[in-house]
Amino acid sequence: MCTVTYLPVGNNQFILTSNRDETPLRKTIPPANYDEHGVALMYPKDEIAGGTWIGLSEKNRLVCLLNGGFDLHQRKGPYTMSRGLIVKKILSVENAVSFINDFDFENIEPFTLILVDWNLQLATYELVWDGLEKHFQEIPQEPRIWSSSTLYTQEMKQLRKNWFRTWLSANNPFQQEHIIDFHSTSDKGTPEVSLKMKRNFVETVSITSVKKEDDISMVYHDFLNGKTYAETLFFNTRQKK
Repeated sequence: MCTVTYLPVGNNQFILTSNRDETPLRKTIPPANYDEHGVALMYPKDEIAGGTWIGLSEKNRLVCLLNGGFDLHQRKGPYTMSRGLIVKKILSVENAVSFINDFDFENIEPFTLILVDWNLQLATYELVWDGLEKHFQEIPQEPRIWSSSTLYTQEMKQLRKNWFRTWLSANNPFQQEHIIDFHSTSDKGTPEVSLKMKRNFVETVSITSVKKEDDISMVYHDFLNGKTYAETLFFNTRQKK
């Protein structure tokens, strides 16, 4: 939930990859299929709160969340709703854009959220809730990297953007296995800032990568148990005519 890259690959296809930087004591259930209010979803589940930081929906959308808004914030809990439950809500609603525009995020901890929708054509949106204001916009179909403001300073974010730019120049066409390798890199900079990071109480515990072609697949690598899980969605993922 703390480092995300987005790679459009043409023909309404994309690869989105997310590193979860979290305490290794916080347990996660690998990706599985769930029914949420009659809607088929797939996501890895946080055992504590029951939410998720990344998921897919039969509504032809992906939602991915990072903790924090534009800058590091001071926690002002208790908060009324877990951010991971917001992800599931947006995955389940009929119209995600309308829901985000209308929903009151007051008293929810700041976050950044990426929404990818392919109902009519591929459209990607960024939502930043800074604790006071909602900043929601459609973003261009071009490669992008996000780093969580709760863990990375602006200088660290820029350094990671530079690494990503170097990776882009050496990787065309984009391949899922190559961007997963990039997210697995632990020798760039210091351990505290590297893509696969490690600090005293927080480290990269997993990588989740979603690839949308005619079908859509999710690869989940758990660094804590060394296992990799791969799931292919069987509900309709094609654009509506």
